[in-house]
Amino acid sequence: MRQQLLSIIIPTYNEEAIIAGFLQAILSITKNKTMVEIIVSDASTDHTAEIVSAFPVTLCNSAKGRSRQMNSGAAVARGEIFYFLHADTIPPVTFIEDIRAAVTAGKKAGCFRMHFDDTNPIMELYGWFTRFPLQLCRGGDQSLFLEKALFTAIKGFDESLTIMEDFDIISRIKHGMKFHIINSQVTTSSRKYHDNGIIRLQFIFGTIHLMYALGCSQKTITYYYRKHIS
Repeated sequence: MRQQLLSIIIPTYNEEAIIAGFLQAILSITKNKTMVEIIVSDASTDHTAEIVSAFPVTLCNSAKGRSRQMNSGAAVARGEIFYFLHADTIPPVTFIEDIRAAVTAGKKAGCFRMHFDDTNPIMELYGWFTRFPLQLCRGGDQSLFLEKALFTAIKGFDESLTIMEDFDIISRIKHGMKFHIINSQVTTSSRKYHDNGIIRLQFIFGTIHLMYALGCSQKTITYYYRKHIS
């Protein structure tokens, strides 16, 4: 069977402090792998784009907003499989094989389980819940893979959303098929939890999910997010 090209799409906004280390880690994992491309969709006002340009990846300039950035990256991607990855999340060393195995088995979309780069028992508990097939347990930090044909069919990310865009696209995927959770784990940064309080931030995220479920406007949800999360 012909191997499909995998496009890794990474949205960035003012990540000059971490982007070099992140790209070094991704390039180390993908070294000697075939049929893989890396696209950074950047909307930064700092030196992120300048740093990215020194690496053997495709730099795509985009308007600000994660939905717009991921759609912009997808627009230049040549792959038949898209893999959306945040710049503070490191996938497992087997992620390429894991994704291809899932797609070969008929899984058109899915994510990885997740754990944090923190051994705090509460943080480990948060990560443990990502093994369950519950919509409440899904989020962008778990990364997302899906076939290009499916991405096109559902018209990509909703650019009217400034928040909850990952939750929205997964909800739309799950309307038509089963969403697959790969057993391997990505490792995501716990920096936001430490900056905002481990329990406090989870409460804020829970409130945002509730506001979204109740149909609150994006303006209201975004205002709440920016007011309470640093």
